[in-house]
Amino acid sequence: MDFTSWQAALTTMIGLAIFTLLGVGIRILVMQTVQQRRERMNRQINERLKTLIAAYRTLGGSFTGELTVDPRHLRELRTAGQAQMESPEGQAGAGASDRSRRIRDAVEAALADIILLGTEEHCRLASQAAADMAAGRPIHTAELVVSLRNFIRDALDLEPIPAALSVPLQGPTRSQGAGGGRARAGAQGDRTGGQGGGRGGNAAGMGGGGPMPVFGRRDPDPPAF
Repeated sequence: MDFTSWQAALTTMIGLAIFTLLGVGIRILVMQTVQQRRERMNRQINERLKTLIAAYRTLGGSFTGELTVDPRHLRELRTAGQAQMESPEGQAGAGASDRSRRIRDAVEAALADIILLGTEEHCRLASQAAADMAAGRPIHTAELVVSLRNFIRDALDLEPIPAALSVPLQGPTRSQGAGGGRARAGAQGDRTGGQGGGRGGNAAGMGGGGPMPVFGRRDPDPPAF
């Protein structure tokens, strides 16, 4: 720094200003780069957790009933139940087969998501389950569900489940059949139709009784000839 003359002082001040601007600019650039990288990592983590949580709910949403996944395709289910469709037992079996097919499709999609975004352990368990499903063997999802649960709780900074706590085995979520929704919609339509019929009957009864009298109105006099 040289302040012996005003020219030297001016040069020194300009140099200090340029050095300060360069330092501030470099700092802002570094902070913006780090912030963008952190935001990108947060988005990736959030998307990964969201997908794995959805897969966990699909694979481990049931504690009772059948905890295995039927690997048969829809064409196989139709072939197996085609001879029994005439009997009531066959119709009930067809509904169960359709539900097992929906469960299989949901589990298959969840396994694909886990293989895409899961850890090494998740990918190993999901690949084994997918291989068993492709080979036509029933699969169990309890071990994969436990691994997903531990990973999700650790990623969310939650304390682990106590070892003394006994959690039952978990199986795939039982999907709601489409027939129940159609039946409820049909029942609601019948109730609506019944109410409409009642209103129509009331209107018809009023119409059958003749025109309603109008008070305060006098018919015009007949024309004089």
